[in-house]
Amino acid sequence: MDLKPIKNDADHEAALRQIERLWNVVAGTPESDHLEVLMTLAEAYEEANFPIDLPDPIEAIKFRLEQKGEDMKALIGILGNRTRVYEVMRGDRALSLAMIRRLNAELHIPAEVLIQPVHPRRRKKAA
Repeated sequence: MDLKPIKNDADHEAALRQIERLWNVVAGTPESDHLEVLMTLAEAYEEANFPIDLPDPIEAIKFRLEQKGEDMKALIGILGNRTRVYEVMRGDRALSLAMIRRLNAELHIPAEVLIQPVHPRRRKKAA
């Protein structure tokens, strides 16, 4: 079983085929070690060549609330009062460091998602 770096898409495809072939090997065998190394190489190649953008902070908060079956009222106390919650969720107010810390602690949203800039929605100007 030769191992080599994954340098291009063809190498990546070949590694994925080997991973699929080895997927159900018995743990603790040389084949399982080979599988683990191949998976690490494939993951490193994918992270370098197919990066996934982090979600928008507000969308991440909405998604987590939806997962928990809650609405924006659940953010009162985490982000501040009701008005502050609506300001943040509309994109009118940026998340403060304290808010980010509380969202991370209470809702387990990764801080690297929350520290991104929020892009405010553009409002139509009154005629």
